[in-house]
Amino acid sequence: MLPLLPTYSYSYMSKSRRKKHKYRNLKILIGVCATFVVLGYFILFSSMSRSGKIEYVFLDKDDNVDSVYKKVELLSTRHSFWAFKQIARIAGFKDKDVRTGRYAVGSMGALQTFRYIRNHRQAAVSITIRSVRTLADLSRDVTRDLLISRKTFMQRTADKKFCRKYGYTPETIIAIFIPDTYDFYWDTDIDGFFDKIDKENKRFWSFERMQKAKEAHFTPVEVMTLASIVDEETDNEKEMPMIAGMYINRLRARMPLQADPTVKFATKNFAAHRIYHKWLTVDSPYNTYKYRGLPPGPIRIPSVAAIDAVLDYVHHDYMYMCAKEDFSGTHNFAKTYAEHQVNAAKYAKALNERGIE
Repeated sequence: MLPLLPTYSYSYMSKSRRKKHKYRNLKILIGVCATFVVLGYFILFSSMSRSGKIEYVFLDKDDNVDSVYKKVELLSTRHSFWAFKQIARIAGFKDKDVRTGRYAVGSMGALQTFRYIRNHRQAAVSITIRSVRTLADLSRDVTRDLLISRKTFMQRTADKKFCRKYGYTPETIIAIFIPDTYDFYWDTDIDGFFDKIDKENKRFWSFERMQKAKEAHFTPVEVMTLASIVDEETDNEKEMPMIAGMYINRLRARMPLQADPTVKFATKNFAAHRIYHKWLTVDSPYNTYKYRGLPPGPIRIPSVAAIDAVLDYVHHDYMYMCAKEDFSGTHNFAKTYAEHQVNAAKYAKALNERGIE
């Protein structure tokens, strides 16, 4: 009779195989889950931008859910747009949820992009206020990147009531602008735009700058007005305090400023290299040959360098100046009119020799 095998051997082998089978199934399950996690992460959080760069969706008051889908689809990869659309549907995204704005489509995934659009979290627009001559020039810079129209910008800046709200007139409203780069939302309206500009202007006029203006017996607007003339006279920042000092000497002596840039502004001959005698009689409050004192307002948005040059003007005895005959952009200064005539003759000769009208 054959000996019986131990009964526990079969049970032991079965448990071992079951254990291995269990571990194998667990590994498969973990692998599948990991695949879904990676795939889900890729779909929901990978960059949406088809170009690989940050793109922007602009939504206005006429947009609805369908137009949002179309605009997002144009910029997105196929899988990201599919995810965006599914998220929007699950979240119950409706036409009433669509709000104007500029929204980034880039490194953020579909989930974050949808949250930004749904929650009206816009990407800011950087607007650079340059030292330009006129409000018309400025309006081109501002309205190019904002929803505000040029027509609205020009109408409001010419409106006395609107300007008075910020303490200015249509002639002086340009003084509210300090050259710098500011962040706005694309759908900022004209009131919101000027509210922020006014806030930045007040920040610029620190206690120290206000004290310097007060000591020179100027208001901030008067500083800006004189600075705009100084800015037109030269690009040489080192010379600006000298020029400011000369004009301040004239103001205090109650002499006409006789600033050529104001004549150019009055006649709109901005590119002129010389001032003709017939222009000096043009009847404009900006013609400082005809009218004593500062003009009604700035003739451009002055640079920060020119503003600070007026506040830190050089104390000297010069009453006249004339562009140097070497066309260096700097000036010859004179204390007497006789000295000034000599300098003016040199400059006129240089212009004639070069055939400059």
